[in-house]
Amino acid sequence: MDRDYVRIATGYAKEVVAGKIAACKWVRLACKRHLDDLKKGKQFEYRFDFRAAQAACQFIELMPHTKGSWAARGEKLVMQPWQVFMTCSIFGWISKADGFRRFRRAMLLVPRKNGKSAWAAAIGLYMLTADGEHGAEVFSGATNEKQAYEVFRPAKLMAQRNPDFREFYGVEVNAKSIFCAEDGGRFEPVIGKPGDGSSPSCAIIDEYHEHDTDAMLETMATGMGARDQSMILVITTAGSNIAGPCYAMMQEARRMLEGIIEDDGLFALLYGIDPDDDWTTPEALQKANPNFGVSVGEKFLLTEQRRAINNARHVSAFKTKHLNEWVNAKEAFFNVQRWIESEADGLKLSDFAGQPCRIGLDLASKVDVAAMEITFGLDECDCPKAAELIGAGFRFARFGRYYLPSAAIEKGENEHYQAWHRDGLIVQSDGEMNDMTMIRDDILGIRDRHQLLEVAYDPDQARMMVSELQAEGITCTEVFATMKNFSEPMKEMDGLIRERAIAHDGDPIFTWMLSNVVTKANHRDQVYPRKERDENKIDGPVAHIMALGRWMIADEPAPASPWDDPEFSLVNA
Repeated sequence: MDRDYVRIATGYAKEVVAGKIAACKWVRLACKRHLDDLKKGKQFEYRFDFRAAQAACQFIELMPHTKGSWAARGEKLVMQPWQVFMTCSIFGWISKADGFRRFRRAMLLVPRKNGKSAWAAAIGLYMLTADGEHGAEVFSGATNEKQAYEVFRPAKLMAQRNPDFREFYGVEVNAKSIFCAEDGGRFEPVIGKPGDGSSPSCAIIDEYHEHDTDAMLETMATGMGARDQSMILVITTAGSNIAGPCYAMMQEARRMLEGIIEDDGLFALLYGIDPDDDWTTPEALQKANPNFGVSVGEKFLLTEQRRAINNARHVSAFKTKHLNEWVNAKEAFFNVQRWIESEADGLKLSDFAGQPCRIGLDLASKVDVAAMEITFGLDECDCPKAAELIGAGFRFARFGRYYLPSAAIEKGENEHYQAWHRDGLIVQSDGEMNDMTMIRDDILGIRDRHQLLEVAYDPDQARMMVSELQAEGITCTEVFATMKNFSEPMKEMDGLIRERAIAHDGDPIFTWMLSNVVTKANHRDQVYPRKERDENKIDGPVAHIMALGRWMIADEPAPASPWDDPEFSLVNA
């Protein structure tokens, strides 16, 4: 007998919201959104179509398993309640105006081995045959052939092992395509962009975290213009590139779930753990892995968790693969998740007009990123925003500015810089080099609007500009790039981040740079900010460490010369 899928979906949402099923904040918000929408009246432009939701679920559960003991026994897919909720939500909500689907984009962020590929494969077959789209074009897209087949291969096997399905829909299964002879519909894997002339009705983007750019997704979306109810389905785990398009899409989804932005066409189900959860507990595993004990074994996860607890080298990989936490550098020094949680909604530099501040300036290269960090010690400020932040447990507020020459922004591999520049987060100078006069004028502007106590700078690239600032009466302090100068403020910054004591405005460039910072303590337990690869920029955090260091020792003499530091040669090697 067919299951009552809508009842299962609604029951799952209610139990999550009530706390009876352990789930992170983002899953709770997704469930609450669904339940709230069901209560909306005639003014709401969408309605929930029980039959459409039921039909999609029934179709999926007619597909056979393709792996493991279930496949060996010839069993069909049986969705878990969370999968039923997801399927009903995506296919059940339709527009009152035209009867087409509400959600044109869907994002599933779930750890490895939670059954996302088999579910997505069945979705692809549904979109090919049963969605009512004549000549449907379904693509399983990825960055490489192996990944592109992670969804297409199970879909192909499902079709091969289901003769009734093939006969009913006139499906032919080929080596690299699933074809509908009656209307020319096709389901194919694709690497990179689809060919010219493609008109996708469904694009399944697998492991989006591996994509350096959004070229594939944007090309798919552009080609969907002629389709009545196309859908982009992103299924992925967390990853290591927080400058990439997947992280940006996740952040967009989070803002939507929180109600910060409106996007009625986006469905998002983002599994993971909450900030205060202890990642070493079995409860954390159950919260992040909705198929815990089903497709991903309890013993396996507990073993992987124990391995990470016993060996710090495995912590980052474990958290990324099995708890869905983003970690950029393999052994990032700072806790990026705590930093993200320290964002203060609506925080603006203008909130601190007339207040005392210090600037940290990293001009390590005139042909690459230059970073300015503007920091406020909240105890030194006398304004309503500072009092509000202190009441919330913050001790500092910071704002970043970033400068890049146009030649660097326009390089093909720097799409993240191009996006940030479009968003107004990067100041561009023409040509091959940063225009130091632009940075100088910005500092003078900050002096005019705030009480600029000091500019801390690395003397390598800044001598001429500093002379001009000093001529304007601005105090400038050299901070040489040594362990002696950086170690203590870097450790202090680490502690402040863990305590969520530095308020910021959600600046994505700084978050990316923060995740790139690695270090290795020397024999005196001193640390120094480093990066694993040249493209992993860390200029913002370096500038912040300099400014924070001056807040720590504001009444002391200028930092020591590198010649006084026995570790100097090691730092600059």
